[in-house]
Amino acid sequence: MTGKDLEQAKNFLAAEELVAIPTETVYGLAANALSPVAVSKIFTAKNRPSFDPLIVHTNRWERVSNWVKEIPELAHTLASHFMPGPLTLLLPKKEVIPDLVTAGLPKVGIRLPSHPMTQSLLAKLDFPVAAPSANPFGYISPTTAEHVADQLGGKVSYILDGGPCSVGVESTIISFEEGRAIVLRKGGIPVEAIENLIGPVQLKAHSTSNPQAPGMLKSHYAPKVPFLLGNLTELLDQEKGKRIGILSFQQKRSHENITHQVILSPDGNLAEAAQRLFAAMREMDQMDLDVILAEYFPEEGLGRAINDRLSRAAAK
Repeated sequence: MTGKDLEQAKNFLAAEELVAIPTETVYGLAANALSPVAVSKIFTAKNRPSFDPLIVHTNRWERVSNWVKEIPELAHTLASHFMPGPLTLLLPKKEVIPDLVTAGLPKVGIRLPSHPMTQSLLAKLDFPVAAPSANPFGYISPTTAEHVADQLGGKVSYILDGGPCSVGVESTIISFEEGRAIVLRKGGIPVEAIENLIGPVQLKAHSTSNPQAPGMLKSHYAPKVPFLLGNLTELLDQEKGKRIGILSFQQKRSHENITHQVILSPDGNLAEAAQRLFAAMREMDQMDLDVILAEYFPEEGLGRAINDRLSRAAAK
């Protein structure tokens, strides 16, 4: 069932059922974060491994101390500038957060989504929600209510339709160790913006197993069609004779084997490219293609997050 009824969404969540919610990044699959019964339904619906932790969402920073033991000064600084928004902070959890949410780890990812519809929903709840992306585990993240319905429709009690996501890539995740900020996942807040506020940060690569935080697995966000990343000219020569889909930043390519191509931003706008990325990958994955080819984006601003998602989609 898809609609815009906040009361209905609230009632399903209170009854320990799953509700898909819109955020500025991607659509999330939400459940009562304080209920192991509800949270377990997320893992079942997504076919998600239990060693991959979840992010907990609420509407106001003032509520976070209910669920975490301590908040470093750097976290307060980042929250005051970037929350609500596409930022997740990894903080020491209180016992009230079930171990299932954090995969047994001592820290929980906390996020305040800025989407007005989800802000209104979270304000109505007396509990936070755990909400990974609303898609089968490892597949392309959803950026519209229709994407959720196509993939998980029968497994979700209600899909709250808030229109297309405005950012289009997941949140930036930051942890804190010995007074330093560590970026565990590049995302909707560019690293440059974080460093402009708090100074240099450490960047941590993704993990092949037992991740420290959500969204750190090496292979993720992948279409079903084989996906290759690199120099498009070289890849086109390498894959000639196949039905090829092209995913590029600005430039249109000419080649006899190109069946379909999407230019994410002809004007070279990285924010526009990020917003369109997952929808374009999903569009190509539903076509009769032998392979999808993509190029690296400028390694700056949201280009870093785009390259992160493309690299993981291409990982074997």
